[in-house]
Amino acid sequence: MGHLHKSFDRRDFLRATAGTTVALAAASVTGVAAATSASAATGVPIPKDRLGIQLYSIRDKVSALGFGVVLPELARIGYREIEFAGYTQSTSILGRQITLPEIKKLLDDNGLRAVGSHVGINNLRTNLQAELDAAQILGMPHVGTANAPSNVNTVAGYRAAADEFNVWGAAATARGLKLYQHNHAGEFAFATDQPSVRLYDVFLKNTDPRHVYLELDVYWAFVGKHLYPGFEPATYVRNQPYRYPLFHMKNGASNPANSNGYDIVEFGAGNLPYERFIRDIGPRVEHIGIWEQDTAPNALPNPPGSLGAAERSYGALKTLLA
Repeated sequence: MGHLHKSFDRRDFLRATAGTTVALAAASVTGVAAATSASAATGVPIPKDRLGIQLYSIRDKVSALGFGVVLPELARIGYREIEFAGYTQSTSILGRQITLPEIKKLLDDNGLRAVGSHVGINNLRTNLQAELDAAQILGMPHVGTANAPSNVNTVAGYRAAADEFNVWGAAATARGLKLYQHNHAGEFAFATDQPSVRLYDVFLKNTDPRHVYLELDVYWAFVGKHLYPGFEPATYVRNQPYRYPLFHMKNGASNPANSNGYDIVEFGAGNLPYERFIRDIGPRVEHIGIWEQDTAPNALPNPPGSLGAAERSYGALKTLLA
């Protein structure tokens, strides 16, 4: 394979991120305490030694530095599971596009495991087998989408979406994979044609639990609770724990000026009730916690930027799950 990052080697990375340790040491202790106080509960269902990262959080670094630099750095921080948001990087790094087998070797060389991938829902419609091929090449057990099941927010629209997901999920199951859907807030809205019916409930009821799984984005679930009250996010997991193999551990800080009720912030700087959520989902199943922060590329100072946010958030998550 040779060197996969010809134009940006490890020494370049270390120069670019000089001062990272100082920046991490200066992270707000008060912010971390707000999310992690009294969190030394034992038997939590999200293991701290298998924490993952959604690469969308550090998309700027993947584009600028490439997988050959970013994946070793994530392994150094302590992440073990990788959720992809596409398999491309800047072609200027290699002079060509990196291949899936090359990405798999980088994962293996750094003790990392591909745990899932977000793909566009239209790719599932038109390119399903290729997406399943990619998952198998990378050795990942899950492949999913962060798109809403349907853009038609009616009961019929979500039933039709469930039918689609059942077909895709059966195809994934046939190849030893699990298909999943990642929520935002809109899935928790009420159907426009039946205002007493929650869209997410329609999707859950009409998808086959043998073939269709869910990745709960905890932040967006609490935004959904704020916008469309009447449910508790942990209840969904507690009622069907085996359908939720993956969680997005995204934190939020209360902000009445934000219509969502919360701003997206680094883990450890928010006040979503994660300790209670983890306790309430119950210890029956081991779930994989994946850090995500949509706004991480804006983190300052930069460098380390989003990688600094990744390291600080990893430390806060480890404290939460201790």
